[in-house]
Amino acid sequence: MAFGLPALARILSLSIPAPSKGASTVSILVVAPTRELAIQTHDTLSELGEPFGIASVAVFGGVDKRGQIDALRNIANGKGKNGNKVITRIVVGTPGRLLDLVNDGVCDLSNVRYLVLDEADRMLDKGFENDIREIIGHTKQGEERQTLMFSATWPDSVRRLAATFQREPVRVTVGSDDLTANSRVEQVVEVFDDQRSKDSRLLGHLRTLVPKKKAGAEETRILIFALYKKEATRVEGMLRSKGFSVGGLHGDLSQSARMEALHNFKTGTTGLLVATDVAARGLDIPNVAAVINYTFPLTIEDYIHRIGRTGRGGKSGKSITFFTGDGHERALAGELARVLRESGFEAPGLNKFPMTIKKKEHSVYGAFFRDDIPIPTGPTKIKFD
Repeated sequence: MAFGLPALARILSLSIPAPSKGASTVSILVVAPTRELAIQTHDTLSELGEPFGIASVAVFGGVDKRGQIDALRNIANGKGKNGNKVITRIVVGTPGRLLDLVNDGVCDLSNVRYLVLDEADRMLDKGFENDIREIIGHTKQGEERQTLMFSATWPDSVRRLAATFQREPVRVTVGSDDLTANSRVEQVVEVFDDQRSKDSRLLGHLRTLVPKKKAGAEETRILIFALYKKEATRVEGMLRSKGFSVGGLHGDLSQSARMEALHNFKTGTTGLLVATDVAARGLDIPNVAAVINYTFPLTIEDYIHRIGRTGRGGKSGKSITFFTGDGHERALAGELARVLRESGFEAPGLNKFPMTIKKKEHSVYGAFFRDDIPIPTGPTKIKFD
């Protein structure tokens, strides 16, 4: 909604000519980091746009390209749910599939005037930066295009990079500008000396939170985050063997299996979902009573996004985090303690780890980004006498 309604208003305010043979009708491009988020955004924009004769096409990996190619080729001859004629003005997609279709010559972005990067901090990290630059290069340039970036977290390490994609940027912050967690989420951190005790502790929490016969009830829907795909598969299997109704969501699953697992969890068919961070950002899953971090994520920003899956829509929620201090976790103890402290919670067990907070660095801009330094909008000439 935050970018969907303004996008539609922008299109409706423009004098866009009727579609003609060989000309692209796509004016809005939304880029998302995961397939599930792209589909969710596409569904919302389709519903909003249909009354105005505006349609959306979703493009993402994990499925055959042919259906998406057919939808893009038929952009001027579509029909809405009510049989009314609709024209595709919106494309929502993930970076890899978008570039595939652009390079195949079936996705023309040359008339895109409104570009949205959803979960922009994730989109601009090392994994997506080059793809995003290439995608933007295919859209309208200069003042004809408006670029919007949305995220619940905006680390210093990507702010200067983000500004290189924009002209005279305006920054809007809802709530605190600092990295903070949802105040409606109770945060509990349990520090473990032995990884092997996590399974028994997880089962203990679930037996309290989710009585087996009520596993599909709205108030007992639990999202469990693992760090790796193999770990998610193992935890899912372990829980199923203990009699819990559980699904899995990670990159080793087919797209149809991922969508089925997400649908079953949203509707309450399964009360538990074990997922990697593909489910951490942006997904609107109603009535998640609690989030359990079986393994701590790689960044504190991902922790904020994970626990933000509960406590939504004005409701309260709970997060339970298992922390061992092994591997990458040790260096994040200080940041986690700060987030807890600023939210009014404590985890004394973290004190045995170093409490230093390492400033994040970007591979290009380093660790010395400052918001108060203006970013040049063009080349600067320096004359030496």
